[in-house]
Amino acid sequence: MKQPLGVILAGGQATRMGGGDKGRLALGGNTILQHVIDRLEPQVAGMALNANGDPARFADLELPVIPDSLAEFPGPLAGVLAGLDWAAEQGADAIVTAAADTPFFPCDLVPQLLLASEASPHPLALAASGKPGGKLWRQPTFGLWPVALREDLRAALEAGLRKVVIWTDKHDAGQAAFVQSGIDPFFNVNTPEDLEEARRIAGEME
Repeated sequence: MKQPLGVILAGGQATRMGGGDKGRLALGGNTILQHVIDRLEPQVAGMALNANGDPARFADLELPVIPDSLAEFPGPLAGVLAGLDWAAEQGADAIVTAAADTPFFPCDLVPQLLLASEASPHPLALAASGKPGGKLWRQPTFGLWPVALREDLRAALEAGLRKVVIWTDKHDAGQAAFVQSGIDPFFNVNTPEDLEEARRIAGEME
């Protein structure tokens, strides 16, 4: 399979941060979103940003901006579908998604997802994380998604599906496990308190 394309999911409304593009908030001398871009870019063949509203506000990033194709913010799967439609236009086989508010995700996310998908009938896998010996929690915004299943996903969304794992379980998705050693690699910024914690973590990583 060709190296997947990357899609950063920034289509949420950030209500707990007071709205706006929380990925643009400052973190460690840059922005949260730029940290995500810098981690994902070396792992994929190309990237796009899934975001709704005026795409001109992201012009400085020099990335394609793809909006949800379904109305009323139906959740991250709508961003996945938008990414798959974009990837199909590029002739790609699959995409890897990453959330725009999760600046410390693993630098080996893509190779681990590819390995996890090998036992699945499709290149489909979700990341999962947890503490050593503890329960693993799936990370539904960090996944490998096959272009071949985009019409199946579109039909599921149009029928009202919103929960990611219901759809991925239906298709026997693999699971890439990331055991925490220190910080949670999938720590995401949802609240002002989270932002302060992210800034503390970023300071320790410098």
